[in-house]
Amino acid sequence: MQTYYYVLGSRKFLIEEEPLEEVLRERARNYQENEKELDFWLVQQPAFLEAPEMAEIKAKCPQPAVAIISTNKQVVVWLKLRLEYVLTGEFPAPTASIPDALASLATAS
Repeated sequence: MQTYYYVLGSRKFLIEEEPLEEVLRERARNYQENEKELDFWLVQQPAFLEAPEMAEIKAKCPQPAVAIISTNKQVVVWLKLRLEYVLTGEFPAPTASIPDALASLATAS
């Protein structure tokens, strides 16, 4: 079982209003320069929010939500310092209620 850390916010805020793309590009460039494998992912409408234990977190976040999920806690700490109006936390996966940490409920359009 792996612990996953997340930064969670509304899609409208993170994708349309915040410079999220620029922030993630900066972090990816840093990883590339240091020859480090990426350990963070952007997930639209993350399925982990449907787990019963995440109900309180889901209720606090405007929907549809977007999450940046990582296996590296420092990535989430770094993102939290750069983004406003986001929630952070962690969860274990795979579990019965969260079988895939990176699953999305978003439909392809």
